[in-house]
Amino acid sequence: MTQTASPASSNRRQRGSAVAIKDDTSARETTSSARDAADASARASIKGSAGQGAAMLRLMRPHQWIKNLFVAAPLFFTPPIVSFDILLRVLVGMAVFCLVTSAVYILNDYMDRETDRLHPTKARRPLAAGTVGPSAAFALMAALLVTGFATALWLSPELAGLLAIYFAANLAYSLRLKHMAILDVLIIAFGFVLRIAAGAVLINVEPSAWIMIVTGLLALFLALGKRRDDLEKSLGNDHRRSLEGYNMDFLDIAVAVILGALLVAYMVYTTDREVMAELGTERIYYTSPFVIAGILRYLQIMLVERRSGSPTVIVLTDKFLIATIVLWAITFAYLIHG
Repeated sequence: MTQTASPASSNRRQRGSAVAIKDDTSARETTSSARDAADASARASIKGSAGQGAAMLRLMRPHQWIKNLFVAAPLFFTPPIVSFDILLRVLVGMAVFCLVTSAVYILNDYMDRETDRLHPTKARRPLAAGTVGPSAAFALMAALLVTGFATALWLSPELAGLLAIYFAANLAYSLRLKHMAILDVLIIAFGFVLRIAAGAVLINVEPSAWIMIVTGLLALFLALGKRRDDLEKSLGNDHRRSLEGYNMDFLDIAVAVILGALLVAYMVYTTDREVMAELGTERIYYTSPFVIAGILRYLQIMLVERRSGSPTVIVLTDKFLIATIVLWAITFAYLIHG
């Protein structure tokens, strides 16, 4: 005999099926939400890691590595010894200086992090802005120093010695000398001269006295221009205590004196008989107009446009300066290599 389900039993089964369907849907939604949350967390983690990596790279100031081209200057001015092995050796030497100079920048940024927060642009530096912590910065600095000095020692013990002098001078600069007027700019110029000396060691030649003098005077001119920009922006002694020892009259006269000495030194270099015999041409003075044009343009930027705060950024972005540097290099290279 067939039994017929009662209406109440049928309703209970329908309600049970509905509840089961609802529970299943809810479970799927919960799983989907958890998956979305996990994906969002993973994306945030990747984005955070990328942001941290970018901040660490900014901390190293890679745009400042252009200064280490001075390591290659002795090779540029010694055409007879150019070879692939020598070129590779010089490139590795430049990389070594890039590592150590980045370590110096990290130390300097740490020492200046409080005063940098008062500066209109330096406040965005990673340590000043807080995007990189001190512990991470010091770990990176240690890695750069160990790698740089180990590579330098492998290349040449003499190079490692010059690198140690460079680092010691910049350590003294960061801790004390940057607060002492005149000494602060002299230490900067000394760093460029050491780059020339390091490049000469790498290719085993005696650096020309004229190249050392011209390089030192050029670096001194740029450093004085930067101090002038600091005063121009009225940053005050809270930002850099050495500004107590400068005023606009002093800096204008100092810039004029250094520029006069720089031009005379370059003219003497390009017309020196010994230099002409060594380079194999008597026409090096043909490059003088480009040097004069570059100096005048930088003076225009400093005195008319009033934006000489970062020489590296100016050299990398100003089309007139880039053109004069490129034309100077092409002309010089043609005269001594052609």
